[in-house]
Amino acid sequence: MENATARVRVCVLGPLRLEIDGEQVRLPPYTRRLLVRLVAAEGRALTIRDLRRDVWDISEELPHQHPRGRNEVQKRILELRHKLDAVEPGTGRRVLQTSQLPTARGPETTYRLVLRPAELDCAEFTELVNGALCAPPAEAVRKLTEAMALYAGAPLADTEDEKFAKPLADRLQQLYESARRELIRCHMELGRGDLALPLAEQMAAEQPENERSAELLQGLRGQLRSERRFELLRTRLPGLPNEVCVVRGDLFDQGDANLVIGFTDTFDTLAGQDQVISAESVQGQLVERLFGGSARVLDARLRTGLRAVTPVGVERAQDKPKGKRLRYPIGTVVPVPVAGDRRVFATAYSRLGNDLVARADRADLDRALHQLWPTVARAGLHKPVAVPLLGSGLARIVQARREQLAIAVIDSYFAACRLDPRTAPELRIVVRAQDLPMIDLAVVGAHLTGLRDTDPS
Repeated sequence: MENATARVRVCVLGPLRLEIDGEQVRLPPYTRRLLVRLVAAEGRALTIRDLRRDVWDISEELPHQHPRGRNEVQKRILELRHKLDAVEPGTGRRVLQTSQLPTARGPETTYRLVLRPAELDCAEFTELVNGALCAPPAEAVRKLTEAMALYAGAPLADTEDEKFAKPLADRLQQLYESARRELIRCHMELGRGDLALPLAEQMAAEQPENERSAELLQGLRGQLRSERRFELLRTRLPGLPNEVCVVRGDLFDQGDANLVIGFTDTFDTLAGQDQVISAESVQGQLVERLFGGSARVLDARLRTGLRAVTPVGVERAQDKPKGKRLRYPIGTVVPVPVAGDRRVFATAYSRLGNDLVARADRADLDRALHQLWPTVARAGLHKPVAVPLLGSGLARIVQARREQLAIAVIDSYFAACRLDPRTAPELRIVVRAQDLPMIDLAVVGAHLTGLRDTDPS
């Protein structure tokens, strides 16, 4: 804004302040009231009679008192001009302009305050708010935030009970309330409920009898609950821009995120009755949900990704008659492209026995997670990453409870982000509704709080 270079500054949002080159200028009481009265006129010319009535509270004067009254007004005008001339000679006459008004009694001297928006805080405030109403949300937030910073208190606070101050004071107060409501709306439109809610709470606290403010707060809280009805936990990692959240829902409904799906060391994909992979497993659902039931398409993409990986063994047909026979190292991660410019990170963390039972332990999971995040950083397109409770299903990591498995994933993500914050902006652990009774989220939440408490910053 232009006010960065303004040498004269009159502030009436709150107690009156006259600033010259950033320094506050002290004014005697009547001179302060005179300046406020001129601001309240909003650029209109005021006669000496107007000023005597409103500033000195003298509505009628005898003829012999007129010269004395005129001299008192002129004295205050000259005092103000003298203060303003400290900027440079002539500033006082530019800001406080004199003219003659023809009347039946002869010409009357009038005075008018002429300030640029950058020189008058309420004019700048009005300009910012009106500009925000015509701006897109992000730009509106910037303008409204600047406007809020100007609002230091009740408008024209020195004379708020005076009749002459009421029209401008009321209009500015109404504009302030409109600006706050608009700022709340823009924050919500930009997905920043965390910034909108404190504003709404402040409005309701300041206006306990205002039904509109109470309804706004109630509606906002309801909207936030609705938007995050599936979100169970959320926190930002200490000292980092990355976030961790736990949500209730279906992994395959996370349409904005890359997915991590556990595989065995053979990367088998055939699912269903009498097949290698259970159709109920996350891996079995992958074929149906993202590949239209075609394991061949998924197999082709897995083969492409595994070309650069050296197998660690091969099974004989008589030992493993069903499925694939090449075995890859635990921790092998294959980024598989899927619709929506996303990736499925097929992560081998269990061994598939020749009896077609997948087995894994915590060491296998930790090894896989250690390999997962560098691959996500390289191929994840900086999207959120949605992860099921790895090891809680048919892979059977029986040594760990579900909350311990979730914490293992969180800790591995935290370690990766400390090395490279660009790994992924968000880790989203997705818990099925039927699994919620089997995971103690209070333990997970306490662990996340502990991470925040160890933040050295």
